[in-house]
Amino acid sequence: MAKIPFNIPPFIGTELDYVKQAIDAHKICGDGQFTKKCNAWIQERFGATGALLTTSGTTALEMATLLCGLEKGDEVILPSFTFSSTATSIVLTGATPVFVDIRPDTMNIDERKIEEAITDKTKAIMAVHYAGVSCEMDTIMEIARRHDLKVIEDAAQGVMSTYKGKALGTIGDFGCYSFHETKNYSMGEGGALILNHKEDIEPAEILREKGTDRARFFRGQVDKYTWVEYGSSYLPSDMNAAYLWAQLQEADRINDNRLATWHAYDDAFRPLEKEGRIVLPTIPDGCVHNAHMYYVKLRDLHERTDFINYLHSHDVGCVFHYVPLHSAPAGKRFGRFHGEDVYTTKESDRLARLPLYYGMTEEDRNKVITTVLSYFD
Repeated sequence: MAKIPFNIPPFIGTELDYVKQAIDAHKICGDGQFTKKCNAWIQERFGATGALLTTSGTTALEMATLLCGLEKGDEVILPSFTFSSTATSIVLTGATPVFVDIRPDTMNIDERKIEEAITDKTKAIMAVHYAGVSCEMDTIMEIARRHDLKVIEDAAQGVMSTYKGKALGTIGDFGCYSFHETKNYSMGEGGALILNHKEDIEPAEILREKGTDRARFFRGQVDKYTWVEYGSSYLPSDMNAAYLWAQLQEADRINDNRLATWHAYDDAFRPLEKEGRIVLPTIPDGCVHNAHMYYVKLRDLHERTDFINYLHSHDVGCVFHYVPLHSAPAGKRFGRFHGEDVYTTKESDRLARLPLYYGMTEEDRNKVITTVLSYFD
């Protein structure tokens, strides 16, 4: 049997047809027909006020921090257990990332640690929905309201997930999606900015269009467009959007397929958890996840290393995840950790991710299960 990779980018089969349509239309730059279709689909499906495709989840985060008006001297509270893009988007504005501890059950920011980290410099909270499982958003939004803070949802892994019936990314002031090749829905490199207040739509369009009011021009609101504000080029190619469009049309099929693998793993490994051998993902009440990943937590870093090596020796892809940002060279230089690191490092050292992708065969799924079980034998 061939090696089972950790990830295979999703492919439905109609992607090339749509890419060819974009080429034939002689419109392969940003904001072509497929970009507009994807924006409209995201906005309608998730009940967002506005949605704009971006070149990546990273640039969606950058747009969100800029739209929040962050500047030098400001602070933003976020978890340390996240990808560098979350913190880099803050650093680029001149603001300081303030890291707090995570919850051991969901690996999300511990909402109980946020308020004590707030100072008169705090301007925003970044909630990272790890593995597509929502943070405790009611509490986070209540804290933000009391302290007049913006909330940015890093929902890079959360497309199709919900919290108490609301799509992730639509709860805070801004939401940020990723359509990287490792995500449930992909355009190779790409993302989307979710806008939850009408007054943010036009500034976001200007920011995304190199600081011009070009979007207003095409709507007939001005007779010519010009440079009106700072901005950059955050528009993805319409060919990338065409690739994504094929997958959005089959979003439920992709979601159901991934969930089938997630539940097969969960059913197979629950007995190990009951024996105290491993810890498995927790899905809190009110959260519906999208099977972005399936992870297991081993006893410690040593056992995780042994576990990953064992799976690799049996041709099963397996990886660990983030090294906490506060311990990274850039994290020490640009940010600070507030409070005690009780769980962030300890839990991240234990976590290993199993193969999970759209179209995974039952045979490959069963081999992963058998290999994991054989390790504990």
